[in-house]
Amino acid sequence: MQNYPAPAQALVAEMTAACEADTARAVAFQGAPGANSHIAALEAFPNCLPLPCFSFEDALDAVRDFRADCAVIPIENSLHGRVADMHFLLPESGLVITGEHFLHIRHTLMALPDHGEIREVMSHPQALGQCRHWLRAHGMAAVAYPDTAGAAAAVAEAGDGSMAALAPSIAAALYGLKVVEDNVADAADNTTRFVVLAREGREIAPDAGPVMTTFIFEVKNIPAALYKALGGFATNGVNMTKLESYQRGASFAATEFFADIEGHPDDPHVRRALEELAFHTKWVRLLGTYPRARERGFGG
Repeated sequence: MQNYPAPAQALVAEMTAACEADTARAVAFQGAPGANSHIAALEAFPNCLPLPCFSFEDALDAVRDFRADCAVIPIENSLHGRVADMHFLLPESGLVITGEHFLHIRHTLMALPDHGEIREVMSHPQALGQCRHWLRAHGMAAVAYPDTAGAAAAVAEAGDGSMAALAPSIAAALYGLKVVEDNVADAADNTTRFVVLAREGREIAPDAGPVMTTFIFEVKNIPAALYKALGGFATNGVNMTKLESYQRGASFAATEFFADIEGHPDDPHVRRALEELAFHTKWVRLLGTYPRARERGFGG
């Protein structure tokens, strides 16, 4: 609680108490009340009780500790790429991906009602990255903060008329700020993909409709390792919609990959592709199979 700016603490306490009284409806999110993750949780689960958590680790812990039924966590943005640390935190959490949700992001520039010339803008690094050209064009310096709505609360607490926040418009009303500019972004199609994380997966039949499967794997340190590992997806006609590499540790020798494919592991063609992947890699770990929320590819 003490990590949140003072203007947010009463709201956090109120929402936390409601979740403690009904943990089955609690959905954890990272950030202060009014953050984009808060909005995503309410869109994905309209009847939920959102549980604000200061960090991603806190949100995952809330699910593991049975203080929340699930968590709604951002994993990638259409403008700024993957959300930092999630490729490490997600596999280590022991939780399962049970769903996905896409949120159209609308950043709002907000400041004190009697603000002067704005010289600094505070927000989450993802939000700042999504608006970096706009900020540079307006001569405003970016200041990183753990979440968007928390930045709005921090601006309200600081009382500095030269500072503003980038946050969802609801945060202005929550923390008594004035909207300076609506729809701030470097592109109009700014969208963030969230995943739903739970302690256990939901049973999904192979013929239940379009599904996604997410997994991680580590290639062998040999020539053409990735080419050989992915060959089975091409020969079996499995559409891979996401493939990202990352390094764990400081050796730079073992490359791990995070991937999304369309299809269920029990589908014959998907099963064959995953079997071939396992043959050509050190290990493969499934992170979840879940209903597809949005069609991939052109027009998706």
